[in-house]
Amino acid sequence: MKETVSDLLQSALAALQADGTLPADQSFTPQVGNTKDKSHGDYACNIALVASKAAGCAPRKLAEALVENLPESSAVEKVEIAGPGFINFFMSTASAFEVVNTILDEGDRFGRNNQGQGEKVQVEFVSANPTGPLHVGHGRGAAIGDCLCRLLEANGYDVTREFYYNDAGAQIDNLALSVQSRVKGLTPDDESWPADGYRGDYIVDVAKAYLAGDTVTADDREVTAKADPEDRDAIREFAVAYLRREQDLDLKAFGVQFDVYFLESSLYEDGKVEATVKRLQENGYTYEQDGAMWLKTTEFGDDKDRVMRKKDGGYTYFLPDVAYHLDKWQRGFTTVINEQGADHHSTVTRVRAGLQALNAGIPQGWPDYVLHQMVMVTRSGQEVKISKRAGSYVTVRDLIDEVGRDATRFFLAARRVDSQLTFDIDLARSQTNENPVYYVQYAHARICSVLRKLAEEGVERSRNECIGDLSLLTLDEEKDLANQLAKYPELIANSAAQREPHHLTHYLRDLAGQFHTYYNAHKVLIEDTAVRDARVSLYLAIRQVIANGLDLLGVSAPEEM
Repeated sequence: MKETVSDLLQSALAALQADGTLPADQSFTPQVGNTKDKSHGDYACNIALVASKAAGCAPRKLAEALVENLPESSAVEKVEIAGPGFINFFMSTASAFEVVNTILDEGDRFGRNNQGQGEKVQVEFVSANPTGPLHVGHGRGAAIGDCLCRLLEANGYDVTREFYYNDAGAQIDNLALSVQSRVKGLTPDDESWPADGYRGDYIVDVAKAYLAGDTVTADDREVTAKADPEDRDAIREFAVAYLRREQDLDLKAFGVQFDVYFLESSLYEDGKVEATVKRLQENGYTYEQDGAMWLKTTEFGDDKDRVMRKKDGGYTYFLPDVAYHLDKWQRGFTTVINEQGADHHSTVTRVRAGLQALNAGIPQGWPDYVLHQMVMVTRSGQEVKISKRAGSYVTVRDLIDEVGRDATRFFLAARRVDSQLTFDIDLARSQTNENPVYYVQYAHARICSVLRKLAEEGVERSRNECIGDLSLLTLDEEKDLANQLAKYPELIANSAAQREPHHLTHYLRDLAGQFHTYYNAHKVLIEDTAVRDARVSLYLAIRQVIANGLDLLGVSAPEEM
């Protein structure tokens, strides 16, 4: 319907340009929005305020001229001018329900578009160090990242999901030391336990598997344990493979899969880190000071220059990140989105500065970043901090085991990424209207229940079969539901463009709320079969949109609850 209103306004603008009221050499694009108060109509536009200067008249006078030149349309019941020149459109009942037919015709394609036209987009998310189980922060990144990928695909983009393993550096050394200590029979209580060692029970599992000579298969390799307590390199290789496999199993339990697993170690093995350093040197953006090599990041907006190679010869963490992102660019990804924790905020400027210093044709502000805030898990009003498996934090698997995949994914995607999130286990497990995922899924299941009852009465309706005269839907609640359904395609486009999946969870909660209110106030299985059929058609459209939206969240749409 927004497109209809926009087209009508474009025709009116063209007419005013033709008669000289508006200059013909300027372009005017009406922005049509939903009204917050339905007494002001269904849609509103401020084009008269925007174009009044060009017209050389008061906005309200221009608004009157625009309304006079609007083409006739059966979709519009009436048009009003409000305030200084806002144009409010009241849509006809018949036009409001056209969306029902569209939804039932398009089915699971409703809301999808080809805006991306197959453009390649790479989304990197989770990217946990292979040193332990995935914590709830990784889970939030997985939920947001995967939902964002699904939204981009719904908008016609060719999406590659990528996981970057930091399998080099001090943390991996600490992992190897921790496993070796367990292999030798030490515990975290022993004085000789590594100062920065990992203490969770999973280290015991890795050590036992290593001593048993087990074979583990990660995504790109198979490693058989040597069972030698003194061979730390062998222990390191086995432990990393073991934990990569464990993380992959956690992600599969969460319904998340990746197209590419990229190893930090490969950047060193393939000479890409050294090649990046050489290129930065040749471009004149490095200098030596105090025994270290520095990058002139201040020339690209950083508040101070940054060390890229330390006195001991090792590289700081952002240098391999620059090499990694150059590799992304060279793989042909003009759009790259990194979904990471907010603790990566300081790396954004440094990585972008390093990429600009390469003079590789990479645009400023590339790549995009989506940074999520921390997650706090609570039970009975108290924060839960400890997991036996991990030793010091709550894992994704803990949440899945407690509340299931659906609730975990929905809850972790349900807030703005830049807002801290409290994950209430008690709420996520409850079967009440306060639990948003239950509330939305229950709306879908309720509609399925109505269809089963209808079938018991001998009336079979296929999944998206529209029967009945939709003009019989005359209640305000019915029109409001249709208007809410009509918002879905724009919501999908905006959520992807703004990199904000949480809008989808809010939309589904609102749609479910409107449905439950309508369901409780007005029966659908009534003797008037014409009205019944019209209402069932509306139900089917609601069910389809809920199913489509839940699918983009990676959440199931149950038919019974």
